[in-house]
Amino acid sequence: MSDIALTLERSIDASTDAVWRVITDLEGSEAVLSGVSRIERLAGMGWSIGTRWRETRKAMGGESTEEMEVVGIDEGRSTMIAAEAHGLAYRTEFTLEPLAGGKGAGGTAESEGTLLRMRFSGSYVSPSWLQRAMAKLTSGIGMSVTRKMMQQDLDDIAAAAERA
Repeated sequence: MSDIALTLERSIDASTDAVWRVITDLEGSEAVLSGVSRIERLAGMGWSIGTRWRETRKAMGGESTEEMEVVGIDEGRSTMIAAEAHGLAYRTEFTLEPLAGGKGAGGTAESEGTLLRMRFSGSYVSPSWLQRAMAKLTSGIGMSVTRKMMQQDLDDIAAAAERA
């Protein structure tokens, strides 16, 4: 069971293939995701189970670097990333669903769109009573910051996929 969970979704006027290419382009994510300032690949080629990288993000006036790993892939449909930071083991899952009636070139309604869902969930790793108490006190702020970062990622992914 997760201690925290948050799911956001966004409709994108691009095919699931275009959205998948954006999500799984690790080296390109530094240019696509405005919250990411640096990506350093640590292991793996392309986008596969076991691909690991360090991701540095701008957050709350500073920067935070975390090591991420691809732990699940359903090619073209979903992928899951795992990480652990500050006593929290978390997973981020992206799920893509085709939508009929997206805008094609010139604004026509002939191409398909994509519903992109992003789910963030986390569990505290062996928390002390103090960590649990502090988590309860700060969870509102943390979830607000997380929601804002997730929404920005979804918007950035949509813009890149729609440009492609």
